[in-house]
Amino acid sequence: MLEGKTIQKYIRISPSKMRRISVLVKGKTWKTSDAILEFLPHKGARILRKSINNAYSNLVNKAGELKVKEENIWIKDIIINEGPKMKRIRPMSLGRAGLIRKRTTNITVVVQEKEG
Repeated sequence: MLEGKTIQKYIRISPSKMRRISVLVKGKTWKTSDAILEFLPHKGARILRKSINNAYSNLVNKAGELKVKEENIWIKDIIINEGPKMKRIRPMSLGRAGLIRKRTTNITVVVQEKEG
């Protein structure tokens, strides 16, 4: 059973925004998830679509001469983890300094070929 995997690190979007989108496509076939993400208006949808397509390409390259059918490929797992935060300072009232946390995301996508 073949698996394709991709890891993208330090993506400049908050992990909570990415998780909202990943729930929509987890466990679906590759074709269906591609169609869903194509028409979502979110920035995270474009990023997730690229990483899913990248994982699919890795699976096809790993298969080599074995023929892989597109309709048999499904998304086994999508893991959205928090990456390092970029910290910035913003002036606040009474001469204070407020901390702004610009969050980053690490994405791991695993696609797999169904048996049978």
